Amino acid sequence: MFRKILIANDGSEGAARALSAAIRLAKRFDAELHMISVEELPQFPASIDEVIEEREEEEHIFQPLIRRAEAQATAEGVNLHGHIIVGHVVSTIASFVERENFDLLVVGFMGHSALYNRLIGSTSDRLVEHAPCAVIVIK
Repeated sequence: MFRKILIANDGSEGAARALSAAIRLAKRFDAELHMISVEELPQFPASIDEVIEEREEEEHIFQPLIRRAEAQATAEGVNLHGHIIVGHVVSTIASFVERENFDLLVVGFMGHSALYNRLIGSTSDRLVEHAPCAVIVIK
């Protein structure tokens, strides 16, 4: 049913649950599995040095996350391809899904208050709306 699956991982507990689910799905469907972590840069960086510093900090956060995810997938007999991309989370993931022809996006649900979700909305809600493929949100 699915041949190419993408897990979006920000290092949260919800993303960890989504990773486990994505690994099970990839194994079940013998699908290719990829993971994306998006480096969000400051909205209004004061200088190029601030951008470079932020990027280096994110590299330190996401590289170990990818290594742990790859080890978890390998232990389950699944090969995982990790990607760290700079940009705004929703548009970057949606564009990556379209460009790389994924047929399933797996994301974790991060519980916010009802007020937060009404005022701002959640990343998972926006991904469901904008991703050009099937999306599974794992609670």
